[in-house]
Amino acid sequence: QVQLVESGGGLVQAGGSLRLSCAASGRTTSSYSMGWFRQAPGKEREFVAAISRSGSVAYYAESVQGRFTISRDIANNTVYLQMNTLKPEDTAVYYCAAHAAVLYHGISSNSRDYGYWGQGTQVTVSS
Repeated sequence: QVQLVESGGGLVQAGGSLRLSCAASGRTTSSYSMGWFRQAPGKEREFVAAISRSGSVAYYAESVQGRFTISRDIANNTVYLQMNTLKPEDTAVYYCAAHAAVLYHGISSNSRDYGYWGQGTQVTVSS
């Protein structure tokens, strides 16, 4: 079991940056591949980025490729999402998630593969 708590959201102007953090407690996050998802009002939850257990492999949604960077600090049990050149369409609640299969070697963009979720943090980008 792992518990996840996101932080770092807020209000930022278009073109600005934010860094989201996802702090884990319980079982160490190095046992799980991790992902970030987001959900805008009236829309389905969508994949943003994922990172492997070791942190050596990352995968991004096309809409954030080149602007967002996912990383993990295994020693501190924390996963980050650095978001640069933010756009109004990035406005959403951002969720951190841990893969449902402990010790899974791959990464996934499918939300149904994730078994543990944080409560979310709001990101609002003004134009």
